[in-house]
Amino acid sequence: NPTYQERTISDFDIVIAGPSEKINMIEAGVRIVPEKDVVSAMQHGFEGLQSLLKIQNEIAKDFKTPKKSLVTKVRDDALVKIVRDYVSEKLEKVLYTPHKHEYVEGLRKTQEELTGHITELFTETGESAKKLSEALGFFEEQIDQIVHRNILEHGKRPDGRKVDELRTLGAEVGILPHSHGSGLFNRGSTQALSILTLASPGMEQWIETMELDLTKKRFMHHYVFPPFSTGEVGRLGMPGRREIGHGALAERALLPIIPAKESFPYTIRVVSELLSSNGSTSMASVCGASLALMDGGVPIKTPAAGIAMGLMFSAEGEKYKILTDIQGPEDHHGDMDLKVAGTSEGITALQMDVKIEGVTVKILEEAIAQARKARLQILDVMKSALTEPRAELSKYAPRVTTIQINPDKIRTVIGPQGKMINEIIDKTGVEIDIEQDGSVFITSDKPEGMEEAIRIINELTYETKPDDEFEGKVTRLLDFGAMVEYMPGKEGLVHVSEISSERIGKPSDVLRLGQDVHVRVKNIDDYGRINLTMRK
Repeated sequence: NPTYQERTISDFDIVIAGPSEKINMIEAGVRIVPEKDVVSAMQHGFEGLQSLLKIQNEIAKDFKTPKKSLVTKVRDDALVKIVRDYVSEKLEKVLYTPHKHEYVEGLRKTQEELTGHITELFTETGESAKKLSEALGFFEEQIDQIVHRNILEHGKRPDGRKVDELRTLGAEVGILPHSHGSGLFNRGSTQALSILTLASPGMEQWIETMELDLTKKRFMHHYVFPPFSTGEVGRLGMPGRREIGHGALAERALLPIIPAKESFPYTIRVVSELLSSNGSTSMASVCGASLALMDGGVPIKTPAAGIAMGLMFSAEGEKYKILTDIQGPEDHHGDMDLKVAGTSEGITALQMDVKIEGVTVKILEEAIAQARKARLQILDVMKSALTEPRAELSKYAPRVTTIQINPDKIRTVIGPQGKMINEIIDKTGVEIDIEQDGSVFITSDKPEGMEEAIRIINELTYETKPDDEFEGKVTRLLDFGAMVEYMPGKEGLVHVSEISSERIGKPSDVLRLGQDVHVRVKNIDDYGRINLTMRK
């Protein structure tokens, strides 16, 4: 149980859960760490679970609460046989249809036929509704059994692939010509279109934590799963639990490759739209987002990719097969969904859930090694579309320039009630964000506006030195001299004796308000007041 600070600076943030002998849940964010170290961390965490389980068992013994006896429902073996005999042969054909739409339609038709068959058999006894409900449950069991048996005994997957074989891959960039960057990634019939948007540092997302701390988030990844991606019709509304979870997982996988703010001060948002879905969409989003970032010229450290791994366990728990790149029936009827994302150097994110009691560290080690092999293949395909980030940002993206000023000068740039900074923004059309350390981020679509804003800020924050020369304007005439604005918002005094080499009676004899004059800084007194001279 690390502290918050340890979690912030650590290369690992891994949560695991499970019973005494296996792991049944993993959630991890990792900063490009080799597989062997991740497996070592899992083993360490698994050992830590044992002491917690020991405490729980001791507490349970102290209470001595009698366990409830569970009455299991008696299986109708006769009905199981009816279902098996009617659908087994049909399912053997349907489940091994290579195209998703034909598979879905075949499954629907087989279930419809079974419904008619059961209804007809039990109409006379008046049990059709009850028997149909049980029969549909046995129908799902038959699918589970067929998929498991064929993979475990023959290595036969629904789409004919080998257990460690990927579906057909595809990668493209620049799909949307007017975006800041875009990438399209295909894995089988799963297709993710990722769109990049770059904005000023001031567009960072503010987040209020449970501890009521305010933090900023400069990289965001959002995942959109429209109904049409699965061939359905429905309304598009607020993101649900699934969209939020998948978006966050892909964001976590991408975060380690995002450049530091010091070198790339933009706020970065990527939206992954799933155009078609047949398993592993969150990992497809990682691939699509990496392509979009490179297409947009974001100097990411290295591209990241993701893959979903599956598992088929025998009923006895003795045999198993690890599957690379699971889809439809393997996800729904399989025993494990392990998502692994990372770069060519190591892992960046992990997530696992199971439909069985759990898996051993040994199985996880094998699955992660198999996932690495697949990830490297995917990265090779992605590099065929774009080998590295583009050298230039899109012409449609804003430009951000960073300048550093003395933190004591921040109030000068902002001005009373923000008057000065708002004047600069109105005059130049730029966006200005200032950090407490004196970092000033200027964002603009127009180079001339950027240059003018930089010039004004540099003038406002310039540290005046003796012998500096300026072209100024007379702002006030006094009996003993004239006040000259030598830089925007900065004035100095030209004493009457410094107006000319010749003796003059009073400043108004030779100067007028608004007159342009050339001045030189004679000295700066102990109070920081600027004394100017017009004498050569």
